[in-house]
Amino acid sequence: MKALAYLAGATALAVGFSSPAFAQSETMAGANATGITDVSEAQRDLERDVQDDFARSDDAYRFGTPDQRQGTFGSVALSYIGSTGNSENQDFNLSGRLSHNQGPFSQSVGILLEFGENNAGDKDTEKTYVIYEGMYNINDRFYAFGLGRLATDALADDPVTLSSGESFGALDGRLKRDAYLGFGPGYRVINNDTTAWRVQAAVGVRYTKEVEAVEDPLDPSTGTLSTDSNTDVGYLLSSRFYHRFNDNVFVTNDTDYLTSDANDTITNELGVNFKMSEAFATRVSYKTEYVSDRNIRTDNTLGVSLVYGF
Repeated sequence: MKALAYLAGATALAVGFSSPAFAQSETMAGANATGITDVSEAQRDLERDVQDDFARSDDAYRFGTPDQRQGTFGSVALSYIGSTGNSENQDFNLSGRLSHNQGPFSQSVGILLEFGENNAGDKDTEKTYVIYEGMYNINDRFYAFGLGRLATDALADDPVTLSSGESFGALDGRLKRDAYLGFGPGYRVINNDTTAWRVQAAVGVRYTKEVEAVEDPLDPSTGTLSTDSNTDVGYLLSSRFYHRFNDNVFVTNDTDYLTSDANDTITNELGVNFKMSEAFATRVSYKTEYVSDRNIRTDNTLGVSLVYGF
């Protein structure tokens, strides 16, 4: 069984800014037919990715005890894309989140639905995700939290046609269901305007229903599919550190350690954010991931996000 990976939140740091580099502009007439629109959309996608990279560092909720919006609120987003002609497919996505904050207690529930059809009109995506997050601030230092996640893939064990040269064993390991529920305490070691450091621990239970593929020894492209259920207990330790050097330079370091009967997983992400002016900002991050049962146990990733507007 695979590890309970990536259960803690992403890096957090305050870098919000308004830059002309993110300004949107209309394309001129004729841009669709000439392909200019496609390039412009790709440019906007890149700009949004950079914004998201900075936004992950703009989340005071993950550090101190900021004033929270009280009451019940939420959002819903829906998208549908359907095409006919040389390519015939459909994609539908629905996302919704409902939050409720009352005094020291905050909680939210989110759902994501993904459905898609390929060019042959066959379903190639049918996934559902449900998440839950809850936090109760006991005082300025101590808090309790809970995390929950459910993911289902209705097509995980459907028969498929393999491409030439692909073995039936390539289907092995797909998750039809993946659920996790954990609770634990947290403590804010440092919590002021320039530095915040909190640590937390949780014990959780993960349930998975995994697809197992058994190849036909005479024809590796065929075989049988079955499912295997597994329940595992995982223990999670997390650290979130943030420090503001000045109005323009911030640093964060996120560390998570998860241990279970299956394996051990450790992730650490160091991020440095620079806001040199209203028009120029950059973020450099270095992420290390260690998984004890992989052939190559450690992966390292360097990330750079840069924006300059004029």
